[in-house]
Amino acid sequence: MAVSYEKGRQLARGLVLASTLLAGQALALAPEHEMRRLMLATEEAVAAESWSEAGEYLNRLQRLEGSKPADYFYYRGRVMYQAKHLNEAQSALEEYVTSAGAEGSHYQEALKLITEVEKARSEKAQSAQSANGEGGKIAVIEPAGDQQLSSLRKLYLVNTDREALTLHLNSLLEVAGWREDQTIVQVDKPADIEYRINADDSSINVQEIRRDANGRVVRKNQSLSVYGINPQVEWACEVAATTCWVYDPRDGSRLLQLAMNRQRTQEIAQTMGRLIRNLQDPSGS
Repeated sequence: MAVSYEKGRQLARGLVLASTLLAGQALALAPEHEMRRLMLATEEAVAAESWSEAGEYLNRLQRLEGSKPADYFYYRGRVMYQAKHLNEAQSALEEYVTSAGAEGSHYQEALKLITEVEKARSEKAQSAQSANGEGGKIAVIEPAGDQQLSSLRKLYLVNTDREALTLHLNSLLEVAGWREDQTIVQVDKPADIEYRINADDSSINVQEIRRDANGRVVRKNQSLSVYGINPQVEWACEVAATTCWVYDPRDGSRLLQLAMNRQRTQEIAQTMGRLIRNLQDPSGS
């Protein structure tokens, strides 16, 4: 029995070592191969309607550097729609249609889903109007307050509001990149100006990524201390310049230059404001 027990321990150690080696191999994949692997996993999870699993793969894809394939936005739109995050679902699906065009393999389905999202938004707005007894427009159609934060934590598979808001903000920014040529969007060509956000205990760090006509990339980082600033982040859109701006809450200067989309810009500004408020609150997560 002792010999059998020792062999069992050796076998268990061998299995653990093999698992560790396999995990190391997966982590060692070059970004382009890891992106393809996660895209395949996402496609399979969506086909099986395993929405939580698909969301996990999409979150890992979001963290990878480099341009995402057009199908990434289609699958993100589907997952966001299932999670009832209608603003983000519509943004992702519109990005897919714009990037992939009529030749995209999911083009027809994406158009149908955009229509379904619009219907869901309209029903939600009508329901809110009935509840409020008002006939005017409802500016914000996503769930608010703690309900939304709980939903975001579940969607992004994280434990804190800070992580959920940061991931949500980056997800919104991912489809809001500014392009000098607004008429042509190529699948394999990233936006001319993009942003990535991360947060620590007392500041929000903004990375601006600019690409020139020759493909050269310039990255610029700045840190915004959240103490003493207004969490009501201002924004505006300039039709003549086909540009929307999110303004720096410290001094009102231009902070983020985004594509022309009022609804998405408003949600980016609101999400950034909620992240600032979360960091300012010592009891925040």
